Amino acid sequence: MEKTIVVGINGSARSDAALTWALRRAARDKLPVIIVHAVDDRWVTPDFQYHEIIREAGLDLLRQAEASARDQAPDVEVDIQLRHGSGGSVLREVSKEAALMVVGGHDKYWLDGGRMTDRALQIVSASECPVAVIAKVPAAGATGVVVGVDGSRESLQAVAVAAAEADLGGDELTVVLGFKTPARWVEKQRPSSGLAASLVEENRIVLAESVAGLGEKYPDLVVHQRLETDTEPAKALVAIAAGARLLVIGSHGRGGFSRTVLGSTAHAVLLNVPCPTIVTRVHKGKHGE
Repeated sequence: MEKTIVVGINGSARSDAALTWALRRAARDKLPVIIVHAVDDRWVTPDFQYHEIIREAGLDLLRQAEASARDQAPDVEVDIQLRHGSGGSVLREVSKEAALMVVGGHDKYWLDGGRMTDRALQIVSASECPVAVIAKVPAAGATGVVVGVDGSRESLQAVAVAAAEADLGGDELTVVLGFKTPARWVEKQRPSSGLAASLVEENRIVLAESVAGLGEKYPDLVVHQRLETDTEPAKALVAIAAGARLLVIGSHGRGGFSRTVLGSTAHAVLLNVPCPTIVTRVHKGKHGE
C-alpha cells in the first residue's frame, strides 16, 4: 500500500488548518491524502434513527472537506473515509499505513478542576507514525525549523527529521536544549561544588553531540545551537519556535497515559503549540538507518 498523509477532521477551524497544511505537504512530497472523520456511535443502537443521522452528518463533513481539498490542491490525490469509533482508536488504526498523521490542535477542557489532555494528545500518544499537530496555518513569512534535544534516542531521531525538513525547505535549523540550573539555595549550601557549572558543561556537550554529523550530510544547512540554562525545556521550545515554520519534538512511543508516554516536555509543548509541530517516532532499526 502506498504511504499516505492522513488528516483527521472534525469541522473545527483548527482541523481546516490541518487540512490546508497537509495538502501543501502532500503537493511537495507527491503523496496522496486521506481525509478521515470518526463517528463515535458506540453508544447508539443500530436500529435507532439517530445512528443514520450522525452518519450522514459525518459524510457531509467529509464531502465538504474533499471539495475544499480539490479547490486548494487540484493536483493532489484525495480520498475520504468515514470510520466508526473513538477518534483516538480510529486514527491509531489508520496510522499503521500512513507516512504522516495530521490533526488540528484541539481546545482544552476542564473537569473537576483539573486539565484534561485534549484529543490531539491522545492521537499523538496512540499513533504508530509521526504526527503533525496544527493550531493554525503558519504565516507566509514563517521561517526556520526548531528541534528540541536532551541526548535521548528519541531526540536524536527528532534531529534527523528536523535537519531533513530544514534542508529541503531551505531553512536554518535551531537545536534547543533547555534545563533548569540548581536552585540558588542548593548552590549556597555547597558553594565549592561547582554543580551548576558542571551541569551547564554536560548539557553543552549533549547539545554538540546531538548535531554531530549534520554538516557532512547537509553541507549547506545553517545550524544554530541554543543552550537555555534557566528555563523549563517546554517553555524554551514554545518561545523559540514562535514564528517558526516548523517545530520537531520526539516522543517515547505508544500506550498508557499520554504524559508518561510522550514525556513531560512533549506533553507541555502540545498543550501550547506555537507553530506546526511534528512529533516523531523512533524507528525500530538503529538511528540513522
